[in-house]
Amino acid sequence: MEQTAAPSRQSHFEAIRNRADADMEQIGVTPGFIPLLVDTFYGRVRAHDMLGPVFEARLAGRWPEHMEKMKRFWSAVAFKDGGYGGKPVMAHQGIAGLQPPLFQAWLGLFSETLDDIAPSQEAKAWFMETAERIAKSLVLSLFYNPADDDPALKRA
Repeated sequence: MEQTAAPSRQSHFEAIRNRADADMEQIGVTPGFIPLLVDTFYGRVRAHDMLGPVFEARLAGRWPEHMEKMKRFWSAVAFKDGGYGGKPVMAHQGIAGLQPPLFQAWLGLFSETLDDIAPSQEAKAWFMETAERIAKSLVLSLFYNPADDDPALKRA
C-alpha cells in the first residue's frame, strides 16, 4: 500500500503565495501598487501636522531605509512573499509622542490615500481592513493595561 507524501513546506507556502497573487489580481492590485501606496502615503505622513513630527523624530536621516522596509512589509502582507521579517511591536516601542489617537489619524490618512490611488473599491476595503487590524494590534500591544478593565478599579 503506497502512502501519499504530505505536501512539502515549500509547496504549502507556494500555494499561499499563489492564492494571494490571485486574490490581489482579482481586486486590481499588482506588485507595482505597493511602492505607489507607500511613497504616496508616507509623503502625506511627513506633511501631516500630528504624524509628521513623531515620524520625523524617529526616522530623521533614515527615511530611505524605512520606506524600503514599508514596501517589503506591505508586499509581504498583500502578496505573502515573505519579504518582511521585522517585529512591528518592538519597532514601535519607546517612540516619543506615540499615543493611541495617532493611530486613528494614521488610519484616516491611509484611507484618504487609498481614496486617491486604490485601483478599486475592493482594494481599498482590503487594505483598510488590514491596516485597521494592524493598528488595533499595535495599540493593544503598546498601550493596553488589563487593570484598566478591572471592574473593581472602575467602581473606585
